[in-house]
Amino acid sequence: MAPTYPGFCDTAYPEVFDLRAMPEQPKVLKDGQVKEDLVRQFFEKGWVIVPDFFRKEELDACRRDVEELVDKVANLLFENGKIKDLYKDKGLFERLTYIEADFPGANILMHKEGTLTKAFQDLWAGERMLNLVEQFIGPEIMGHPVWNLRTKTPQNEATTVPWHQDSAYLDNDSYKVLQLGAWVPLLDANEQNGCMEVISGGHRAGKVARHTCCWGNTWYVLMDEKDAEEKLDVDMEKDRVLCPMPYGGMLLTNNMIPHRSLNNVSNEIRWSLDLRWQRPDNPVGFYGIKQGVMMRSQKNPVVQIDWDGFNKVERHNVANTIRKDKDQVDRFDTVIVGPWMKKWEMTHTNRHTERLTDNVEVSWHKA
Repeated sequence: MAPTYPGFCDTAYPEVFDLRAMPEQPKVLKDGQVKEDLVRQFFEKGWVIVPDFFRKEELDACRRDVEELVDKVANLLFENGKIKDLYKDKGLFERLTYIEADFPGANILMHKEGTLTKAFQDLWAGERMLNLVEQFIGPEIMGHPVWNLRTKTPQNEATTVPWHQDSAYLDNDSYKVLQLGAWVPLLDANEQNGCMEVISGGHRAGKVARHTCCWGNTWYVLMDEKDAEEKLDVDMEKDRVLCPMPYGGMLLTNNMIPHRSLNNVSNEIRWSLDLRWQRPDNPVGFYGIKQGVMMRSQKNPVVQIDWDGFNKVERHNVANTIRKDKDQVDRFDTVIVGPWMKKWEMTHTNRHTERLTDNVEVSWHKA
């Protein structure tokens, strides 16, 4: 008998992700809401592009916060003799690349830092954004515990994410719960700088295909394409859709749609944000470590979002408990480990997997 792994599940939940899960649409659209045909596409195909959604000032504020985060990492590395220059003359879309050349893994430090800035909060839970989210999951809205700032420096394996389904990284409870995800690039995203690509309709089976761990020299799991074709009833060539995006737009997906990000072969850094929402009546946390944050409710109106409570749990700090060398961890460490590594067959080991211990009740990233 072939071995089984915690990530496998024979039960399918198609009704959670297809048109049967589509909420009743408003007769009069609120600010930020879209026409019903776009919402319908999301449930039929598993993805939809919403172009020109954000106001320029919203994303410009995020860009400024990213610049401050890069400056923080640069000063930390410079003050400790890890880089030879602060590269202050370089702009947002090239500075981290220069830092990375001096200190390989600087982009991983940025990813692990995971500071949820004020501009990121405002984008995630803005009035227009939550109006839009209502169309996909209803008026009860909770921010999911996992979010990311993506630091896609050019020609970098650590920032090129292979084919996967989001639920392959999450608790198995996520297999039966719809999560709405938004990919928000902070510049015009295209094939050259590593935009997203999806397998249209790959969500309709309501299943998670086989994944293995870990891809290349990263901490990423990799979806088995042959198993996906059989289990998800897709054609990995014919059903793939490239998703270029203008500055101000976003790609909406669910947690079952197979997707990946392409390699960045341009000369600029492709910055982007991953944001997610779910219904609070059946929330999925992150391996018991971190729960979501309430953003909107008709039943119990949210007067003020508890960002302080949400930010108290730092996934990277907790991650030290699953590392074999946890007593030697330092602030410049560029290894990432996490419980998703225990969900799937370990077919390739590297410096990340070698740090994994038997403890899986932890996380890897401050959220």
